[in-house]
Amino acid sequence: MHPKHDEDFYGWAMANASLLKKGKYKEADMDKIIEEMETLGRSNKRELVSRSGVLIAHLLKWQYQPDMKEINWKSWKGTIVRQRIEIDDLLGENPSLKSHIQEAMSKAYKYAFAILEEETPIDLNLLPSQCPYTFEQIMNDTFYPE
Repeated sequence: MHPKHDEDFYGWAMANASLLKKGKYKEADMDKIIEEMETLGRSNKRELVSRSGVLIAHLLKWQYQPDMKEINWKSWKGTIVRQRIEIDDLLGENPSLKSHIQEAMSKAYKYAFAILEEETPIDLNLLPSQCPYTFEQIMNDTFYPE
């Protein structure tokens, strides 16, 4: 008897992986396996949006809070560098996500607005309605908007 998906996910996953390796497809919980694979794909897409949103928010802080840059530059730059590395790793491990970059950028900009609203006094009405940066810019190690 194999563990149930909702009672012991790790045990369920390992048992089903073992069944699949042995070619015992009829014994595997295929409906749940398919569901989990789809969830994993959506999770990676959400991670791209989330990390891009954090990156964009910090680039906007850099650009729109020049008076705070002196105090926060090290923290902001660290976050920018880390997000670029993480996004690069994510896309390296999941190259098909590259076809979703434009959609992710649009969602990420909305996410960045939420971060700015929570963390800064920036008047969001002063910001462009669309992301002012391209994906290539946000991922460029030397890009820090002025």
